[in-house]
Amino acid sequence: MTNTDERVRLWSPVCEAVAALLAPYAEVVLHDVRGDRVLGVWNPMSGRGPGAPSLLGELDRLAPSPGGVYGPYEKLLADGRRLSSVSAVLRDPGGEPSAVLCVNLDRTPLEQAAALLAAFAAPSASRPEALFEQDWTERVQQIVGAYVREHGRPVERLTREDRLAVLAELDRAGVFTVRRAPSVVAGALRTSRSTLYALLAELRRSRP
Repeated sequence: MTNTDERVRLWSPVCEAVAALLAPYAEVVLHDVRGDRVLGVWNPMSGRGPGAPSLLGELDRLAPSPGGVYGPYEKLLADGRRLSSVSAVLRDPGGEPSAVLCVNLDRTPLEQAAALLAAFAAPSASRPEALFEQDWTERVQQIVGAYVREHGRPVERLTREDRLAVLAELDRAGVFTVRRAPSVVAGALRTSRSTLYALLAELRRSRP
């Protein structure tokens, strides 16, 4: 920047650092609160330049904010892009407002990434049950996984009562009619086969 204003010389390294870190998605603007004009713009996105009107309004009408930082709040560009913006009131040695530093972050890449991840996360078609109806190991994983997600506890933290409830569901699904089922279920529940057999015996004793 060639601006000779002392505030530009003082704050230019900060503005350049923020703009460089978030390039090319952030605009950094330094405003003169006394003259209501733009002192400098780094990575301009809104079409403003040094000397343009700031149109900030009266700072004394702002509600108090810790450290004089406001936001993030939302702004829009003329092309429809949404921005997340923060503003910081910079004060002189006497404590009076001297400048306002604004950072405007283009949210477009974040929104595109979120949409892409959401598309990958959601199944695009219903599960073809005919492919899985004979796969009892898939059924084990589905029942155990559904219980873990519903109760918000990892398998390693399931209590004895939790494991009994899961085994009851697996038993109702007919999983234990398969000869190799106990070893697979023990692996899914992160427990030993001897513990699994003891839990199964307890479960069946509790039934009429």
